[in-house]
Amino acid sequence: MSTVADDMRVGTTTPGTSRLLPGLGFAVLSAMSFGLSGSLAKGLLDSGWTAGAAVAVRVLLAAAVLAVPAVVSLRGRWGLLRRNAGLVAVYGLVAVAGCQLAYFNAVVHMQVSVALLIEYTAPVAVIGWMWLRHGHRPTVLTLVGAVVAAAGLVLVLDLLSGAALSVPGVLWALGAMAGAATYFVLSANEDNGLPPLVLAAAGLSLGAVALLVAGAVGIVPMHASTASVSYDGTTVAWWLPLLGLGIVTAALSYVTGIAAGRRLGSRLASFVALLEVLFALVFAWILLGELPRTVQVAGGVLILAGVVVVKLGERGTAAGHRS
Repeated sequence: MSTVADDMRVGTTTPGTSRLLPGLGFAVLSAMSFGLSGSLAKGLLDSGWTAGAAVAVRVLLAAAVLAVPAVVSLRGRWGLLRRNAGLVAVYGLVAVAGCQLAYFNAVVHMQVSVALLIEYTAPVAVIGWMWLRHGHRPTVLTLVGAVVAAAGLVLVLDLLSGAALSVPGVLWALGAMAGAATYFVLSANEDNGLPPLVLAAAGLSLGAVALLVAGAVGIVPMHASTASVSYDGTTVAWWLPLLGLGIVTAALSYVTGIAAGRRLGSRLASFVALLEVLFALVFAWILLGELPRTVQVAGGVLILAGVVVVKLGERGTAAGHRS
């Protein structure tokens, strides 16, 4: 008979109210901040930055911002980092650097919306992993919620008009999906003893090094520009969106994402994170003048409904574990 604490250690339990409400708050804040990244980056890319350069600076800034708070949070327990070196390596190389590299390679071969949809099948991968690895069979409600949320994503990304697929693009996007699923699973693990700030800072630092190495060997093109950046007719200095990318869409989003995962469990946190797509549409409307269509608004409603149904399914799972 497993306890709630046991379930939380593998990221599957339904949290009590004391953890649920803060967890949902952290998850929504993480999705919102992640969702801002695309619109901020679009301005930089249009001004002459390559995607690799923008991502590398974003991750470097986030690592620098979190370095001191992470050291304070660690409180001299450097042994925690040594004991969790493997976890940090997987988090930094797969969940941070690998995920972003795979996604940007995917969009070279296919439409951005299609690559994003494939990446955001990550919650389904999380359900499968928790089922196969820990024997936590998803309830019918959880599966229904997954289908509803997936339908919402199709509408939000406006794929009904048809989109061309390429085999290399699909494979790269599946790699990004694996990176995102890894992020959700590792973020929900409380057994390692690493404070969220420490895991985020260490992972981002390693991810930054990996991105710079990838740029140095020519895997990812690196080019920066000091030209002004324009957002829907408003021009700003190039460093302003960079600060936003580093502080808001990386440092804040990764820390709050880890905090959400540890309170909600990996499955529920991964479904709430689907709201990132909806927030991305809103920010694209505000910053880029890209007005979402009615079908996309309807898709956002379906995503919310899917998260609610998954939440109900998680209750059923928790009840089954306690029986």
